[in-house]
Amino acid sequence: MSAAPVSEVDAPAAAKAAAVSGASGASGAYDAPAVASAVVEQRSPVSDILTLGKPQITLMAVLTAAGGFVLAPGAVHFAQLMLTLAGTALLVASANTLNMWLERSSDRLMTRTARRPLPAGRMAPGVALLTGILEAAVGAPLLTFTVNGWAGLLGVFALLSYVLVYTPMKRLSPWALHVGAIPGAIPPLLGWAAATGRIDAPGLVLFGILFLWQLPHFIAIALFRKADYARAGIRILPVVKGDAAARRHALVTAVMLLAVSVLLYPLGVAGLVYLISAIVLGALFVGCAAYGVFARAPGDRWARQLFGVSLLYLTLLFVALMAPHSLG
Repeated sequence: MSAAPVSEVDAPAAAKAAAVSGASGASGAYDAPAVASAVVEQRSPVSDILTLGKPQITLMAVLTAAGGFVLAPGAVHFAQLMLTLAGTALLVASANTLNMWLERSSDRLMTRTARRPLPAGRMAPGVALLTGILEAAVGAPLLTFTVNGWAGLLGVFALLSYVLVYTPMKRLSPWALHVGAIPGAIPPLLGWAAATGRIDAPGLVLFGILFLWQLPHFIAIALFRKADYARAGIRILPVVKGDAAARRHALVTAVMLLAVSVLLYPLGVAGLVYLISAIVLGALFVGCAAYGVFARAPGDRWARQLFGVSLLYLTLLFVALMAPHSLG
């Protein structure tokens, strides 16, 4: 199903008209995205600005950056850690805000994004653009000049690759998933580099863990949100290659994740508790992904289960990694 985007000013009115028209039709059917934005929610400007930054994603980036920083060798300098986290939060929020600004038209066509500030008509596009630019203008110098050059370079690279490469690529190729996973995996490497002033093997393994984790995680989302993405013209793997290919890719990357995750033990970054946890959690993740490949017609229920398992996996893996008294 396709729909021509309406103007910024007329978005709520057009959505309301579409909802009323659909509801009064013979079948009583209506377009889900239109209904989602039919009622303009009353929210404060501050709440909408925070929403632009995708606070849950920003929080995950901050936590993984903190993990990379704390795991690095040497004493933890609290002031430097706080500056690292503040700069990371600002750049991640900037990337998400600019992403929403660029995708404001296609967001109207998706049920899960139609209520965002821009497609719902609660905020002018210029306000979002200015917000994203200001966040980057503060976050990049903060990392570069108060932490170190590596932290600043990694942060700016993540921002630019997410906004200028990943965002437009989503309409061109399913490989956008892999490109977008690169900036998504940078926070723990950034945290490590912020603490050590260098990029070395443990930091790269942390990057690899988060990079590989994102692939089955977002494939699961793509499978149970396939119709939404297709409506918006986003070329995700299930839409382009089919569900079976997407499920196989989720399994392959889950196996790779298990293999990479255990490397932190021989590198001396994590202890025995982490090693056992990585093997057990990785096996659970692989098993869930394998069910989607070998079971008959696993469907959306399995995809949602894989999504839930992916969140449980990452949470427990980092708990084991950060455990202060791991057995070594």
